[in-house]
Amino acid sequence: MDDQQLLRYSRHILLPQIDALGQQRLLNSSALIVGLGGLGSPLAMYLASSGVGHLILADGDNVDITNLQRQIIHGSADIGKPKAHSAQQRLQLINPEIRITPVAQRLDDNALRHYVSHVDIVIDGSDNFTTRFAVNRACVAAKKPLVSGAAIRFEGQLSVFDPRIEGSPCYHCLYREGSGEEMRCSENGILAPLVGLIGSLQAIEAIKVLLGIGEPLVGKLLLVDALSMELRTIKLRQDPQCGVCNH
Repeated sequence: MDDQQLLRYSRHILLPQIDALGQQRLLNSSALIVGLGGLGSPLAMYLASSGVGHLILADGDNVDITNLQRQIIHGSADIGKPKAHSAQQRLQLINPEIRITPVAQRLDDNALRHYVSHVDIVIDGSDNFTTRFAVNRACVAAKKPLVSGAAIRFEGQLSVFDPRIEGSPCYHCLYREGSGEEMRCSENGILAPLVGLIGSLQAIEAIKVLLGIGEPLVGKLLLVDALSMELRTIKLRQDPQCGVCNH
């Protein structure tokens, strides 16, 4: 790191769990962020400001006025722009030293396999089961850690799935494809700061995994009830019948 970087990341470097070596490790790291909406906005901003060296931003949607209530990486002037490009512009203002690759398209299985294979970690901020299941399959196949978050109404959840760890469950162990009704913010509503909270927690978990510090939420599911402000953690176990991670 040069002198400017030492200043920029000085508050990280003061933390003994990170210090200069850990910060350099972040600068050498890469992450794929799937979805630049309510969750992807804060997590992308914090990973950029924290100095994760290469961020791949994947989102096939354009910015809509209804997004602005919670998707804080975008502004009114960005309405109509691809979210991946709008997010890139904002992140370059936050930290011009990192590399940002926008992917303004929905990633099919082939594209997911390609991008997942080229990063150190994947963070899923998407809003639909189809994408979540596809991301999970790609991460399990490539043995890449996945930080998964979700939020609807006043409730949120967060977990880390790490196929590098023997016996670690995957997203498919938690939810089976076609097993539940999908809820969308456009139909059920969402409290704006809640996605900020979950997205920020995703950024924390991603940094912990990249640096190998603390206890990431592997084998655990964090549940957040914003109305009562209760946080509850439940244990997750690998499903012996899972067709994705246990076959």
